[in-house]
Amino acid sequence: MLIFNTLTGREEEFQPLQSGRVRMYTCGPTVYNFAHIGNLRTFVSQDLLRRWLLYRGYQLTHVMNVTDVDDKTIANACERGVSLEEYTAGYAQAFFEDCRRLRLQQPERVAYATRHIPEMVELVEKLLEKNLAYRQDGSIYYRISAFPKYGRLSHLDPDQLQIGHSVEADEYSKDNPRDFVLWKAPKEGEPSWETRVGRGRPGWHLECSAMSMKYLGDSFDIHGGGVDLIFPHHENEIAQSEGVTGAPFVKYWFHTEHLVVDGEKMSKSKGNFYTLRDLLDKGFDPLAIRYLLLSTHYRKPLNFTLEGILQAAAALRSLNNFLLLVRTCRDAAAGNPRIGEILQQALARFESAMDDNLNISGALGAVFDARYDLNALAESQGLFAGDRERILTTFGKFNALLDSLDLEGEDTTDAQVRELIQARSDARRNRDFKRADEIRGQLLQRGVILEDTRDGVRWKRIG
Repeated sequence: MLIFNTLTGREEEFQPLQSGRVRMYTCGPTVYNFAHIGNLRTFVSQDLLRRWLLYRGYQLTHVMNVTDVDDKTIANACERGVSLEEYTAGYAQAFFEDCRRLRLQQPERVAYATRHIPEMVELVEKLLEKNLAYRQDGSIYYRISAFPKYGRLSHLDPDQLQIGHSVEADEYSKDNPRDFVLWKAPKEGEPSWETRVGRGRPGWHLECSAMSMKYLGDSFDIHGGGVDLIFPHHENEIAQSEGVTGAPFVKYWFHTEHLVVDGEKMSKSKGNFYTLRDLLDKGFDPLAIRYLLLSTHYRKPLNFTLEGILQAAAALRSLNNFLLLVRTCRDAAAGNPRIGEILQQALARFESAMDDNLNISGALGAVFDARYDLNALAESQGLFAGDRERILTTFGKFNALLDSLDLEGEDTTDAQVRELIQARSDARRNRDFKRADEIRGQLLQRGVILEDTRDGVRWKRIG
């Protein structure tokens, strides 16, 4: 399995620190508002990586943080006149509702920043002891000049770095790295904690270092996030963590590229800013949105369009209509060796593509090529029971990653469709063609079209 490592700037063979076991940390949401589709693209790509590691048989420990204290959450809570906890709880709940709708698997542990203040204080104390941090005006800052390796992840030239003054803000210019704040002095009206390093609150960068090392150790395998987090956030995590332990912090850094909407940067002022809720209110299927977000390689920018969601929905319908055909086409008298060959080749292509740095385009190509070939055989020859089972089993393996396919069938909607089809057949048999046409129209309104064949009535969804 190959994976691109931001730290080295190249694809590398994936070899975890412990054989058969993977420890992974991903930056979760900052719960100051609803997650937008750019955020969700990153979480979907992390879900794809997680699922592939599990598919490959690794024992996975995945930790994701929830940032429920930072500049944005505090400012918004103060503006609304509610406590920080009350403000962030609603958006955290909304985020996990979005995750369920998009079928994102839950990490083994979700770590809230406000529940790990003691671990952050301990890390600050160690940085002070090593003279990697200093106090100023009631706050505590990291001394970048004392960490010679600073800039490796973002590939900044150490000789070109212009180290500036210390800053309270969580973000700063890439061209002018500045000593970043670890612990912020208390301010009137803002939440703070009384600790051994003084009263105050943590800086954003400190949170992930403390929580990841608490649950995954001083060194672990994978750290993920969007490319916007490479600098300064992840660069600062390395400085904090390696400054204390002296050991490599993370072996593989996994970053997802930006998303644009209709070729432009997403912006509320441009009217192209979408949350999942916005898209669901427009009537889009969350599984089509999931499919669209995962169908472009994570290292390529994704141009998100509403038309793209419709195309994704059509692609899923084609796969689900094929699976419906597999379940309902006429029985064949014997098995077809060609079906086994098609499935074996498709699965090999699928796995090879995913092993190639999560090449989802190649993997989906294998799925759709198999669907095309098998669809023709099922329509022309029918399927033997064993072949039906083999097809559904193989597509179940594909769906371990996609998690968007209807492998079971026979849900309430399917049962209602079948009842209407039977009623239409009864009407035709009784020569009540007006009633038969009415039922066909009802089915069409449900997005179902019928095809009368010599083997009986076949149906499929058109959306």
